[in-house]
Order: sequence, then C-alpha cells, then structure tokens
Amino acid sequence: MATRARTDHHNVSASPYVLALRQALRDGGTSAVTTFDIGALSVEVRAGPDSVWAFVRRAGAGGLAVRAAYLAGPFECELLNADDTELAKLRLSSVLGEHIVTFRTRDDALESLRITVALTPATPILVPFLPRDLYPLDRNDDPLGASGRVEAGQRGLNVGVLYFHIDEPAFGNVLYFQNLTAMNPYYRATKIAPDNAVGGVWPELGYLPPTPAQSGTPPTHALPAGETVTMSDAILVFRHDAPPHERESARQFLQMLGVAYKQLALPNTDFHDWVGRAERTLRDLDEAPAATIRHYGHRYIHPYTASEYPDIMVQMSIISALHDWGKWTGEESPLKKDLQAGLGKFYDPKLRTLRRYLPNVGKDKNADAVDSWYLYHPLLNLSNLALDGDTQARKLFLDSIDYAIKAARHFDYVWPVQYDVTDFSVITDVAGADGRGQTDVGGVYAWVMLQAFELTDDKRFLDEARAALDAAMGLRFNVNYQANLTAWGAAACMRLWRITNAPVYLEQSYVYLGSFFHNCEIWESQLELAVHYRNFLGATCLQDAPYMAIYECFESFAAFERYLDDSGPELDPAVRMLIAEYCKYALDRAWYYYPDVLPPEAISPEQRESNGYVDRKLSFPLEDLYPDGQLAGQVGQEVYGAGAAFIFATRAFTHVEGAPFLVFSDHLLRAIERTGERSLTVTLDGGETCTAAIGLVRRKRHKLGKSRVTTIGGDVVRAHASSPDRVEYRVPANGRLILTWE
Repeated sequence: MATRARTDHHNVSASPYVLALRQALRDGGTSAVTTFDIGALSVEVRAGPDSVWAFVRRAGAGGLAVRAAYLAGPFECELLNADDTELAKLRLSSVLGEHIVTFRTRDDALESLRITVALTPATPILVPFLPRDLYPLDRNDDPLGASGRVEAGQRGLNVGVLYFHIDEPAFGNVLYFQNLTAMNPYYRATKIAPDNAVGGVWPELGYLPPTPAQSGTPPTHALPAGETVTMSDAILVFRHDAPPHERESARQFLQMLGVAYKQLALPNTDFHDWVGRAERTLRDLDEAPAATIRHYGHRYIHPYTASEYPDIMVQMSIISALHDWGKWTGEESPLKKDLQAGLGKFYDPKLRTLRRYLPNVGKDKNADAVDSWYLYHPLLNLSNLALDGDTQARKLFLDSIDYAIKAARHFDYVWPVQYDVTDFSVITDVAGADGRGQTDVGGVYAWVMLQAFELTDDKRFLDEARAALDAAMGLRFNVNYQANLTAWGAAACMRLWRITNAPVYLEQSYVYLGSFFHNCEIWESQLELAVHYRNFLGATCLQDAPYMAIYECFESFAAFERYLDDSGPELDPAVRMLIAEYCKYALDRAWYYYPDVLPPEAISPEQRESNGYVDRKLSFPLEDLYPDGQLAGQVGQEVYGAGAAFIFATRAFTHVEGAPFLVFSDHLLRAIERTGERSLTVTLDGGETCTAAIGLVRRKRHKLGKSRVTTIGGDVVRAHASSPDRVEYRVPANGRLILTWE
C-alpha cells in the first residue's frame, strides 16, 4: 500500500465524515475540553456533535485530527482527574452507555500519543458501522488541503499499522498502530475479525472498526450490556521530517514501530522442551513409514505425511537441520547420512543444476517447472554443509552454482513466480495478489552468493550478490513475497555491508526488515480456536497468505541469527529489539504447530488434496495456524517442517562442559564464557527495555544443584520458576550476567 494523495482538494472524493469534520472546523462546531503538549506538538481535545476529537498540531506545519470516540449522537463530556500515567481522561455519557477515553504518552526519543477508548454499554448494542478515525490537516485545519503519501497499511490480519507522511504542509512522518489485542472482547462478541481494518484512502485514514456485513438479514451479535470492552487502543508515533528515500523510510518505520511496541502489554511465554521434541522428531523421521520413501535404493523425505513426491528443497532442509543437530550432540545421525547419499539423483549433468524432483517423478507433475526460490534454497543449505568441510556438499554446490547465476542473469535479477528450467520460459509470471513476481528471491540468491564467496574467495560471487540486492531497491514495502526469503535477504544485506563497508547495504537491510515486520501479526488473537495456540509476532508465510506457517517461522529465526551475528553497534536499537523479540516469541509460538499439543477439535479433519493426513502421534508440525481461529492443519502436516525442532533446540540450549545442566535462553546468546570451574558470564543483546528467560535444565542422569544469577553490577536475580528439573530466571534482555552453581 503506497499511494500519494492529490493536492487539488476540489477533485478529491470525500465521504460525509470528511465533509462533516471540515464543516465543523470551519464554523466552530466543536467545543474545547482540554489541551496538553507532547514535545513540540500541541494537542487540543474538543467535543463535536457526535464525536470527541484530538487535534494534534505542529506550529505552522498542519497536523492530524484523531477521532477519539464516535457516539453517533448527543452526549455529555466530563473531564476526570488524570493519574500520573495519564495526560487527560474523559467520561462520555450517552444513550449507548459510558465511554472512558484516556490519553497517554511515553518518555522516549520520539513523541507519541496513545488514545484508549473503553465502552460499557447501557443496553445490548448492535454495531452496524463506525467511521475511521484519522484525518491529515493542512495549515488551515482543512482535511482536504493536506497532501502526502501512505507507505504501508494493514495487510489481512497482520499488524494493525498505518505508516504515512504529510508533505504539504511539512508535518512529517507518522506511524499509527492499533493494539488489536485489546479489542479481542469486541471481536469475540461481534463475531468479526479485524481483517484489513487499518488503512483507508486519503484523507480518511486510520482504523475502521470491523462490523457485520449489512444485508436484508444482518448478523445480530451484540455487545452485551454492562460488560466493558475496548473499542480502540491507538498509538501514534511522530517524526518531524519525512524520510528522503526508501531505506531511511524503512529505518524510521522500524524505529517508530519499536516505540509503539514498548507500550504494549506483551504476552507471556512458556518454556518448551525443544531438545526432547527434537529427539522424538528424529525417531519419527527414522522409523515412521509416513516420513520416508525409497527410490533408486536411497531414502527420501516425504514433504507431507505419506504423500507428495520427494523434492530437493525438502531433502536439503532436513539434512541441514540434522547436520546442525549432529554438531550440537557431537554425533552425526545415521539418518542424515542415508538422506545425503541420495542427493546425487537430483543433479542434472546436462543442465548442471539440481532438479526439483527425482527423474522418476509422476506424470501429474511438470518435471521441468520450478518456483524461482526453489532453485536457490537447496543451495543455501548445501552451502552450510560445504562451509563445515563436507566435500560431497561442496562439490554439488559448486557444480550447481553457474546455472544459478545463469538463471539470475537471464531474469535480470527480477524473478517470475515459476519457470521452465530447460529454457527459462515463464510458466507463471506474477502472483495474483499483487501483480509481482517473487520479489525477495534476490535476497536468498544474494545469501547463496555470499556463502559461495566465503567458500571460494571468488569475487564474482560478491559481484552477483551486490547486483541482486541492487535490483531490489525501490520496492519499498513490497519486498516480501515469502517471509523466510525476506529474512535471508536482510541477512544478505548485513553480510554484504560487513564485507564491503558500504553503508547502503546496512540501510537496505532495513527495507527487508520493514517489509517482514509489516507482515507480522503483532497482536495476540483470542478468536475462535486461536485460544488454543499463540500467534503473537508470527509472520504470515506469503504476502497474501491467511496463515502462519512453521517453515517460514523457524527459517526466519535461523536467518535472524545470522543477521545478528554480522551486526554490530551500528545496528539501530529498535531493529535489534524487534528481531530479538521475534526470536523469543518464535520459540514459544512454534510449539503449538505440533498436533499433539492441540485439542483434536482444533485440527482440520481434512487436508489439502495430495497433502496426506494428520497423525497426532507423529512429532511433525502442522503447516498452518490462523489468527482468526480457523481449524489448524488445513494444508497438511509438514514432514519437511520437522527441522524446526532441531533448529530451536540447537539455538536455545547450550552445553556447558562438566555441568549437570544445559543453559536455556529464549534470546540468542551473543557470548558465553567459562570464567571459573562453576561460573559463566553470559551476554545478551536484546531490547534495552525487554526481558529474557535464562534457565538451567537438568541433564539426564544428573542432579540439578543450587544456582545463582547476578547482573554485572552485582544485583541478585531471584528465580522465576524452580523444580528439580529446571530453574528459570527472568532477566534484562540486554547486558551481561554471571551464572554460578554448586
């Protein structure tokens, strides 16, 4: 969503609500309630015939009209005593009941205003329509006179955000964030989800509270009398200058999103035994008939339970995850050896590339068709093995790399959705959702090239990475096609910055991350069956997908680990915080993809055609969870997503030689140093105002003794939870800690 408003207000279409606001501002149709300042911004709260307004202005630079509450008719307004956390507080009394409107701000580097509206209905209320709440104003308070650009609005059920700037007058950059979590009771009562609720068409912007579709027999789900519901919880963050280019726009978006994020009441997270889950997953991969199939005398992974043809992306995803598990345990899995032995059958010596399918794939598949990202993703995982000294992986990787470059150059680094590998003829050019191809393939391609550069020190790979990332510039908030590819693109930008020292690539990483977090669900749904799982900070898998997918979840986690590894003090603190928080919540959220965790009634009894079935006894995750609470697992049970358990276990749990425990952390550890026989120093670099969980988990056949955690300043941290098997501490997510044990 990126639209520029027209400056000729005589030709701008306007709703009755825009015209009514315009007239009220012209003829004095509102009465003063209170005023306050936020930094260089002045805020005037006024009552109109059917609404309470907050007018946010900057001297000589226009401003915003924010509809704090809509009452649809006459009301009485009373100014209440505000507490120390509030700027102002109002009670609105009408035939609807009682509204309480609260205005707050937060001490931060950026100015912000939070407006929360709670309604206690006097009678059961049907809600047929509520207008949007945000209108840019020019210097004369005319909502038809200001011009600017909307950079991003809510997509589906992702974060309820609107990001825009007012250029004339030069009011600056604005992030509008709706805390959708707070409205769960409203959505549950009215049986409506906040799908695409935040957005609008200039100059009528902001939150359009979801209401039932109107027809001859509209739904009759009412807000119950006497039960208080939050109607809106809007956070506005301001910068006084519009960004000069997309890279700075993305950085400011992430920075402003971080300000809003710190004002949320964040969901709790729970400890999950990912090591035990990985052990069960390895057993099921090896022993379950539904997991593997034999061709040409070799074992191959089924993409879904007992279904779909083996393909190279699936094989390499599982092999790479098992490789990491073997490094972590110190013992290579025999299954990994078995699976790797059959990789050569995917290689086409004529084309000199890896094929998607084995040569004997069924006639119901187009053996020559490949999604653009499918060509490069197996090379990503092959490069991981090659860089760890695997000679077979190195040969297969380097034997395939020239074709990978040939494809990129053929498409001039702008890839279609699907093409024929034999002649590059396009099968599917663009996705129907946005009319674009696979916009983030250049990012994963660049990562593969940088891995090849590390492996060979051949500068042509560095040049290819640069060319691919340069070609993606200008996409603004439309980089994201598939979430994990976007995350790898961010990692590639960061790596290229480290190698070249060219600041443009650090800045370009923010464009990838801005698009990634724009496609995250930064709210916790309690709609329908979603009460049985977690969705906070989950990324929808595709730019138009209605669900979160486990594969994109753990792959993004792995990419962000690399991004942070290559970062340094130059990384914007808000970006560091958001990435760390994503990883923290991924460790919790991903647990609920496993069908043995969900009640049977929450799992779809049928799966997508040819995608097998769900077996709750197998430790393989479901592909799909939905923020609106649809049945989980409609797409299928991902055998190829089984790598999640190995990735999370090997990153969240750390061996300590000679200790009776593993160290658990829900943040990626930046450093861990053995400073004594029974002491460690641990470094975290998450959000400066966030919390992390650090714990000691008893190893098998060992006893967990007493432990002690102190900050580097000497403050003792009390245990958050304790049992014979585990002790957990909640600590600042940024800084050093000293851990000692008996």
